[in-house]
Amino acid sequence: MDAQYDAVIVGAGFGGMGAAIQLRRLGYRDLLILDREDDLGGTWHVNRYPGLAVDIPSSTYSYSFEPNPYWSRLFAPGAELKKYAEHVADKYGLRASMRFGTVVTGATWDGSSWRVSIEGGETVTAKYLLTATGFLSQPKMPDIEGIEKFAGKVIHTTKWDDSYDLAGKRAAVIGTGATAVQLIPEIAKVAAELTVYQRTPIWVSPKPDYAVPKPLQQAFAKLPLVQRAVRMAGSSILELMMISGVVQYRQFRGANRIAERWCRAHLYRQVRDPQLRRKLTPDYSFGCKRPTFSNDYFPSFTRPHVHLETNSIERIDETGIVTADGKRTEIDTLVLATGFNLWDTNFPAIEIIGRDGKNLGKWWRDNRFQAYEGVTVPGFPNLVSLNSPYSYSGLSYFTTIECQMKHLDRLFKGMRARGSDVFEVTQRANDEFLDRMKHKVGHSVFALGQCATANSYYFNQHGEATLLRPTSTISAHREAARFPLEDYSFARAV
Repeated sequence: MDAQYDAVIVGAGFGGMGAAIQLRRLGYRDLLILDREDDLGGTWHVNRYPGLAVDIPSSTYSYSFEPNPYWSRLFAPGAELKKYAEHVADKYGLRASMRFGTVVTGATWDGSSWRVSIEGGETVTAKYLLTATGFLSQPKMPDIEGIEKFAGKVIHTTKWDDSYDLAGKRAAVIGTGATAVQLIPEIAKVAAELTVYQRTPIWVSPKPDYAVPKPLQQAFAKLPLVQRAVRMAGSSILELMMISGVVQYRQFRGANRIAERWCRAHLYRQVRDPQLRRKLTPDYSFGCKRPTFSNDYFPSFTRPHVHLETNSIERIDETGIVTADGKRTEIDTLVLATGFNLWDTNFPAIEIIGRDGKNLGKWWRDNRFQAYEGVTVPGFPNLVSLNSPYSYSGLSYFTTIECQMKHLDRLFKGMRARGSDVFEVTQRANDEFLDRMKHKVGHSVFALGQCATANSYYFNQHGEATLLRPTSTISAHREAARFPLEDYSFARAV
């Protein structure tokens, strides 16, 4: 049976939209973009908790070919990212290809096309399948005894209830990752009592967050080169942090120590109580877990009605939380800032069955998490997995997206030049790439630093750091545009 669509893209966030834009540039018009949510934007649609903002400079968190001169702050609030996503979808004509409230349950390669199964029994077919389900798309629920018995209000940060008023409530937050760092100061402003349950402290540096004056926004709009220069400066700083202090840890341990001292000094300035400061100080190396920026996270814990609890939670009952030392805290509201489950329910987020019945999720778990250039996998023809092991490059997700767009451009043009319509990465190329990534990870903080206590989503269930690409972003861009086409086999569909 002929394919209904040129391509099906699963996910209508920035990754899926970037893939759709690239496919349109290549001449593919018959696209279907499926998303389980009720609108586009991915994480910037799902998340709307108080304090939500991008945690790297806004100038770097956008498509380089579609800059936004009108960010209101250096670190834009979440609503502006959602608005930017809507602007991109409208400008590039993507909305007409999108279907929302559509849950994809799986996809199977039938020898010539992909059969994509949708909840409810519908099946669509496409020549190409691109999965853009995001790295942080499957919320992680804590496995705590009795949590289902709690009679008060429970809110996960990915399903924030805007109608619920926290004013005057006794609230508890479980988790102290990047989301919690943004959320806790906002809850502290209104809650009568706030208890934060911390398993792992986080490295936090000062946040140079300033309003962008209207005249500067107008200058960016009229003189794109000025904004491009700002973007380059911001990207260079992030690259220095990421590459020197984390990826090239063996050669630049000093850069990592400088980052730690910078964060420690920030904590010391904001928290004078030495006991509280010790609780908030990580005992793992900078970069083992995603660090973040904030000017008001640490001061929140110095307020008399905010309490930091570092004892592990033993159980939750109808009205409170009991820790391992027997202390019980009465609460009205339980906020779960427990992050996302990458390695059990993601990679991939749906069941994908390739050639000869090969199950991608099972194969990854049985044979190491891997993907050639973080994009393709042997045994899965015409599949582009945009959220794969070793694909995340740098600190801005848009670096990853644009590297993958370059890879798509070279791959599809090479395929068409050969008169083919089916591609598949070779086992040899995949194995060589995997060996190179494993070698490079050996030079990083993940292998040489003190990461055992980080509880970081960078590490999979086997203790391997296979999420981030351990190279510079310059190298990632170069390889995306120049990888050997011989690393793929090309054929005509039967």
